[in-house]
Amino acid sequence: MTFSIPPLPWAYDALAAKGLSKEQVTYHYDKHHTGYVVKLNAAAETNAELAKKTVEEIIATEKGPIFNLAAQIYNHTFYWNCLTPNGGGEPKGKLLEEINGSFGSFDKLKEVFTAASIGHFGSGWAWLVKDTADNKLKVVQTHDAATPLTDNLKPILTCDVWEHAYYVDYRNDRAAYVKTYWNLVNWDFAEGRLSMRSAL
Repeated sequence: MTFSIPPLPWAYDALAAKGLSKEQVTYHYDKHHTGYVVKLNAAAETNAELAKKTVEEIIATEKGPIFNLAAQIYNHTFYWNCLTPNGGGEPKGKLLEEINGSFGSFDKLKEVFTAASIGHFGSGWAWLVKDTADNKLKVVQTHDAATPLTDNLKPILTCDVWEHAYYVDYRNDRAAYVKTYWNLVNWDFAEGRLSMRSAL
């Protein structure tokens, strides 16, 4: 199997009007996201068993550098789908109901998620997940390449807080980047994730 990633779900400059420039998106997708794919394919060339697996199977079975590559491919693909040029505002329908049930209000979710994103030490991710153990929505952080999939949590939404996600536009001002993130959130994607049976 040759590993690949889907194209961006919108044009490179589609988010520029809301605060993520074409240059930022290009560096992030072409250099960083694509770079993980190149490295995983290089590893698969000398590992026939690895080449037979999907990215999700690698996440479930591998550790160390190979896990990191696969998880970063998954996390980034998920992240791009969490953004849309027509995004922002507030969620509706079933998703809003579950947010209110788990956090009390959307404003409280936004407060908790923002704090998790800005306050995360070092590189990593902030996630809104569905915990299948108690059927509640929760905000979690994962470090480096880690993903909620390994904790049996269903990802609903994520914010990439690796500095490469915002360094072109915001330098080291993560708070400004997270503020922009809320204007780009793809609530339709999040709603669709909520209704999916699988965590993948």
